[in-house]
Amino acid sequence: MSSKTKKNNRLVLLNGPNLNLLGERNREIYGAKTLPEIEKGLVARASKLGYELECFQTNSEGELIDRVQALRTEAAGMLINPGAFSHTSIALRDALECFSGPIIEVHLSNIHRREPFRHHSYVSHVATGVICGLGPQGYDMALDALVTMLGKS
Repeated sequence: MSSKTKKNNRLVLLNGPNLNLLGERNREIYGAKTLPEIEKGLVARASKLGYELECFQTNSEGELIDRVQALRTEAAGMLINPGAFSHTSIALRDALECFSGPIIEVHLSNIHRREPFRHHSYVSHVATGVICGLGPQGYDMALDALVTMLGKS
């Protein structure tokens, strides 16, 4: 990010564990689109809407929490697909609670139609909104919602 980029123009997309395997893993559930393909489209879409979008993916809970903490006052809004950490990480939930802007939680699959352990998300308790079950299109919808919330639609 350049030093001229203002907080109000900076958005972040965080993706948790195993999302680096999109396009390979469980295609019947998550689809054929890869994470780099999703990110490329979102970065272009955000730019057209007047925002800079930073993308970050990790399989490490600690790295994800560190990134959330670093961004808590640096970004205007956040899109996050925490993957399995949705259902297990109170520490991630607590870090997200300190984020100063709106947060949209995104899931490619409908977590409420899957195994019972996936029905609960700790992240949902601190998210401004949740989009699930719409595949990669859910990311686009989440970005549009985030931009609307920030008043730049």
